[in-house]
Amino acid sequence: MAIVINLDVVMAKRKMSVTELADEIDITMANLSILKNNKAKAIRFSTLDAICKSLNCQPGDILEYVEENDTSDNRLEEE
Repeated sequence: MAIVINLDVVMAKRKMSVTELADEIDITMANLSILKNNKAKAIRFSTLDAICKSLNCQPGDILEYVEENDTSDNRLEEE
């Protein structure tokens, strides 16, 4: 996926645990872990808003666009 979620980095900088953030923004720890581990396929703006308020950050601190490589691993074809 081209969008990377850097929630774990921002949480570490703020010294906030998953449990603390989940309680503060009223989200399950399971759903927060999905976001934190970059496994989410979508995020609600209301959730992003709550995370940003709680961590005192901008959406761009959490979400990052990383261009995907469209080329597959061609090492075997070259040998």
